[in-house]
Amino acid sequence: MAELGGMGGMAHFRRPVSLVLKLVVSSGLPQSFARAWAELGPDEEVAPARAVREGRSAWVPVQNSSLIAPSLGTGMVAVPLSVSPGPLGALTVLTATPEAPTPEQCAFLEAVARWAVERLRTSADQHRPPPSRWPERRPDAHFQSALKAVDVGSFEWNLRARELCLDDRALAVFGIDADDHLERFEAWSSAVHAEDLPRVLAAAEEAARTGSLLSVEYRVSRPDGTFGWAEARGQVILDEDGEPLHMIGTVWDTTETRVDRDSIGRALRHMSDGFLATDASWRITFVNAEAERRLGSSRKLLGRLLWDAFSDAGVPDLHERYRQAAAEDTPIGFDVQWAADQRWSHMRLVPVPDGAMVYLTDVTERRALDAQRKAAEQSAAERSARIGELTLALSEAVTGRDVVAVVADRVMQPFGATGLTVTVVEGDKMSAVGAVGYPQEFLDAVPALSLTGKEPVLETLHERAPVFIPSAEAYVERYPSLAHIPALGDKQAWAFLPMVASGRAIGVTVVSFSQPHHFTDEERTLLTAVSGLMGQALARARLYDTEHSRAQELQRGLLPRELPPLPAVTAAACYLPAGEGIEVGGDWYDIIPLSAGRVALVIGDVMGHGVSEAATMGRLRTAVDTLADLDLPPDELLTHLNDLVSNLGDDFYATCLYAVYDPSTATCAFASAGHPPPAVVHPDGTVHFPRTAPNAPLGTAVPPFETVELDLPDGSLLALYTDGLVESPARDIDHGMDQLAQALTNALGATPHRSRNGTRSGAQDTERLAGLCDAVTAALVPAQQLTSDDAALLIARTHTLARGDVASWSLPEDPQAAGQAREHIRSQLTAWDLDELTMTTELLASELVGNVVRHAKGPIRLRLLRSRALTCEVSDGSLTTPRIRHASDTDEGGRGLQLVAAVAHRWGTRYTRTGKCIWTEQPLPLTADT
Repeated sequence: MAELGGMGGMAHFRRPVSLVLKLVVSSGLPQSFARAWAELGPDEEVAPARAVREGRSAWVPVQNSSLIAPSLGTGMVAVPLSVSPGPLGALTVLTATPEAPTPEQCAFLEAVARWAVERLRTSADQHRPPPSRWPERRPDAHFQSALKAVDVGSFEWNLRARELCLDDRALAVFGIDADDHLERFEAWSSAVHAEDLPRVLAAAEEAARTGSLLSVEYRVSRPDGTFGWAEARGQVILDEDGEPLHMIGTVWDTTETRVDRDSIGRALRHMSDGFLATDASWRITFVNAEAERRLGSSRKLLGRLLWDAFSDAGVPDLHERYRQAAAEDTPIGFDVQWAADQRWSHMRLVPVPDGAMVYLTDVTERRALDAQRKAAEQSAAERSARIGELTLALSEAVTGRDVVAVVADRVMQPFGATGLTVTVVEGDKMSAVGAVGYPQEFLDAVPALSLTGKEPVLETLHERAPVFIPSAEAYVERYPSLAHIPALGDKQAWAFLPMVASGRAIGVTVVSFSQPHHFTDEERTLLTAVSGLMGQALARARLYDTEHSRAQELQRGLLPRELPPLPAVTAAACYLPAGEGIEVGGDWYDIIPLSAGRVALVIGDVMGHGVSEAATMGRLRTAVDTLADLDLPPDELLTHLNDLVSNLGDDFYATCLYAVYDPSTATCAFASAGHPPPAVVHPDGTVHFPRTAPNAPLGTAVPPFETVELDLPDGSLLALYTDGLVESPARDIDHGMDQLAQALTNALGATPHRSRNGTRSGAQDTERLAGLCDAVTAALVPAQQLTSDDAALLIARTHTLARGDVASWSLPEDPQAAGQAREHIRSQLTAWDLDELTMTTELLASELVGNVVRHAKGPIRLRLLRSRALTCEVSDGSLTTPRIRHASDTDEGGRGLQLVAAVAHRWGTRYTRTGKCIWTEQPLPLTADT
């Protein structure tokens, strides 16, 4: 193959009688391809047959042979294995090129063939037995002694002369006279049962033709009239030319073995399991009585294909299973159901060398038991799964109502229950936590139970043992004083289950049914287990309810109960807690009055949920109130607030927006720490969000904070909110802010925009703003949507201070400034009809202006504002903070600010861009209108 660049090779030997070429070896060829070349007729037009027939090399291209696959080669070249008187066989190579082999390649193959023939001849000479002459040849004495020892006879059969030589033991097997040396072949053939003789001769001829071993068993008819069985085995001996010459072998009596076999057959015939035997071609050769009962009489079954017999009995699709068992030479077993009576049998097929054995065992009862066992296992698995699901659901329930809902969803339906009530101990009574499947009339008619009563609920609670009542009659018999209860609740069976937590009975669960119900042991066990789980879950839920209520009370206490009515703004706010099951949060808002009629609006959000976060929110709100009282600008206030949050620890963060609105200038300045910008709604209805630089929350921010100033026309709306209103897992904050703007526009479009000078009163405007808050929150957070974060919204309508309510003057930087200030005050207060405040205001202005002239520097400016109070402001260019000193009796100064503090209602200092401003406030005198 290598020399010719071949893809595969074969060697065929010629059979001595039929001249058929038989494949003895192949190389480089797929098994499926080699099987097609296993035997070749002497007249076929293929390369091996041509080479043997013509006695020379032969070449066959691929197009000339239907047996050559193009993928395996383009042609075949073969050379004969030449011996006398004719070729022994052929060597063949599949070539990979379309051209015929060269003369040199053919010569090379012929040389290989000659070498192979010499090797074969040498091997044959070494193994060929010595030649003998007939009939003098006899088995040697040693061999005969061995055969006698094992009670086996020997024979030698001349295939050409049809002469048969039998030893004494073989003659005894057939009952032939030892003195009859003639016509022994005829004597033997007469001894073989007439029905078996053709089969025996055919087997001998096949062994001679193929050179295979003869093995045959047949019946013997002896001259004395008895019958028996004999088995013979023989081997063909070839002559010098390789042709069959004679056959030698052994023969022995198998009558006793056949008898034993027949005994086994009788046992198989009457055993309780069905049994069938088949030959190598899958035809039935034996059927016992049980198999006949299933498949029909043996006369109809014997000789039929196995799968056909079962198919007629209503058991199809067995053919492939039988083939698989034979191919793998491995027993297989499977269950089949009979169409006639629907019973089940286990069929086991065992391959044997000359066929197969099939066993049929009735497994109907076993399958029924297995089905019951599997049903019990499945029921247990389902029960375990239900308990697992219930346990998981109860672990996630955080309120008492959640526990009732979980039990109603996961317990009532599997048991076929129609009602559920859960009652717990509250002091010296039992009160209902929840009920499902009962009319409201029944719940209203059943009052809270005293712990000293005789009801089944109390009996269950005191005994800590479940009570199962299967019918209304049993209920009335057990509790005659409560005979009206079954009809009132429209129930017919009940399971009263105690709920125990930490060794204490905390309540009772009642599972009820609309029809009488017999409680199985499994149901009783499962319901008892459910009640234990409910007890633990309900105890945990009640603790959560208590803590949650306290946290909510704390949070409500920390938020402003109502917003102060201020001339500068009309405001309303709303707060949406997180969805049920979420702890309280840290959102807050506030409106703080400042000096000169200004207003601080603040909103913030402490990150996280819980009592700790709510308490932190309260601390920050208090801190903002304190810092706002110092009149700090928004950026400075957030700087102080950032220091405070940083000192709380690494786990505390908060966002905050602080805005200051000045009605005298209609401006708003705000600063933010990680908080979204406010929404500004102008009187014409347009909405926009001021641009702000990104910044970090309090606790992580790095000051300074950016301050943004806005001009707000009279009647503008300022909407402050927390991220819970505009952000959620399903909505990013930018999209949420767009929705907020749209919600404000839609809500305001239903009613014309009103300013302070409109027809609406302050109370009406506050009510309208409260409705606006509700409309906006309803649009952004629908009632059916549970939020994962708190949401707060503060909306304020701004009002400007009328020009006639503000008066301002510049003063010289000399002692005459105090006198000029008094003159301006007298003149303005007379114009405002506030003469009774003139003396006090002159005194306050004189002291403040005098302090500026003496201790500070100009420019000096005096301003009066009339709002809810009269404000007097003196501004200068100094940053020196005035403070009250305790002057001694001999001090000539130091009493000015003491006098200011004593006379003014409020006073203080705030810093401006050019210096500072000292202000005082005095309440306006009461009039008939006020």
